[in-house]
Amino acid sequence: MADIKVLIIDDSASVREALSNIIESEPGMSIMGTASDPYFAAHRLKSEVPDVIICDIEMPRMDGITFIRKLMNQRPVPVVICSSLAETGSRMALAALEAGAVEVITKPKMGTQRFLLESRTRICDAVRGAAQARVERVAPKIDVQAKLTADAVLPPARNARTIERTTDRVVVVGASTGGTEALRKLLEGLPAYAPGLAIVQHMPGTFTKAFAQRLDGLCRIEVREATTGDRLVPGLALIAPGDYHMIVHRSGAQYRVEVREGPLVSRHRPSVDVLFRSAARAAGGNALGIIMTGMGDDGAKGLLELRNAGARTLGQDEASCIVYGMPKEAKKLGAVVEEMPLNRLGAEIMRFAQNDIPSAVA
Repeated sequence: MADIKVLIIDDSASVREALSNIIESEPGMSIMGTASDPYFAAHRLKSEVPDVIICDIEMPRMDGITFIRKLMNQRPVPVVICSSLAETGSRMALAALEAGAVEVITKPKMGTQRFLLESRTRICDAVRGAAQARVERVAPKIDVQAKLTADAVLPPARNARTIERTTDRVVVVGASTGGTEALRKLLEGLPAYAPGLAIVQHMPGTFTKAFAQRLDGLCRIEVREATTGDRLVPGLALIAPGDYHMIVHRSGAQYRVEVREGPLVSRHRPSVDVLFRSAARAAGGNALGIIMTGMGDDGAKGLLELRNAGARTLGQDEASCIVYGMPKEAKKLGAVVEEMPLNRLGAEIMRFAQNDIPSAVA
């Protein structure tokens, strides 16, 4: 298999050097070139196209977000943002994702080289995920910034198949790479009376509140960052806070969430596996589990537990995924009852809410 060719765009020579050393020392990756700003990069792109671009946001002559917009409109290439602005300026990071970036890595304003070296695994994983991503031509927009082990985190297991089916429904959703835009499309299409949703999107802690606020301004349902005690009710979607797991609990016929600290599960916090497994134990057949675009296997085992508990389980299909990783792994385990394109998931959620639920287990 050919190496993943990477182009690095950053105005800092030390950052370009550190990233180059990381990429060159990783098997299966190589540096196609480096550039100090998007104009130099554009000149290089005329003669050769990389598999992945690593790009800063704050650069001379043209900022990274403007570059991504132009790139996605003219010659789409997967982009990983690596920027100090993403640490405190989460709206900027969300704007980059909406413009077409596949992944965002935050870096501190000080001690950048050491940080990059310590984040080697995350950087290489992001590059591999981006290389698998399907990026399409994006029309220009006027204003992008507008308007643990799981058992260590979860309550004791119960026999979820003995849970009485009720009229209350809960939808649990997990996504990673490509999920910010996929979730926007999904939630924008839901009516105000859609069932309550609990969502894990792999995202740093500084991003999730702004991400939820952004969706809330676009959707007919209410979208907000989850806090412990929030009830899952129709017309509300709760986003797990970054760096915290989200767990679904049942109290009578009601479902509430808890956010808590804990070890990484499936290499993530929040973890989709934790959310799905908690829903299997709390809701059983009253739950609908959806695993969406993302790299890795977080959520696959949890979705299987959901299915075995009698829940309906869906996977986003390969054609509509930015990265067909998480749904693929879930399908391999036999966790997915049915795969379908992103544009059908909303209708399936409403079908589920209306109690038209086919058998979850063949």
